[in-house]
Amino acid sequence: MTRTEFADFKAQQDARNTIQLNVTKWCHMLVDALKDNYREYAIRGHKQSIKREPSSTEYHQRRIDELSNGVMPIDFVIESGRKYHKIIFVDGGASRSVHCFVDKKTGEVYKSASWRSPAKGVRYDLRIIEQRENVFANCDWSGGYLYIK
Repeated sequence: MTRTEFADFKAQQDARNTIQLNVTKWCHMLVDALKDNYREYAIRGHKQSIKREPSSTEYHQRRIDELSNGVMPIDFVIESGRKYHKIIFVDGGASRSVHCFVDKKTGEVYKSASWRSPAKGVRYDLRIIEQRENVFANCDWSGGYLYIK
């Protein structure tokens, strides 16, 4: 291997490593966006319940305060496998389901088909700025943004 070949290889390897680090960062940003979406959804629901059932105002206000302070009955976690980062939804009863898969090397987002595999067809590519911004702006905790329209 000549010096130029090695230099090219090294530059390509550095670029691949940078992309993989960015994909991990974007996964954490997606988890934060999903949690924020759930918080807004739950607060909106409790506020509507206060309007419908004034007798339960104390309960719903307590839940709104907890949500506003970051206490949530759900969570999203990231588990990394060989090929994918798996974003997992954990509900209040500790039940777990796969929200989506993100390819570790490319940043492509897939809807889950099962616990172990993604559905066919890339839904978003996090390397593309426009798509990444679209994901963070439109993601919802229940996964509706992952369906093909």
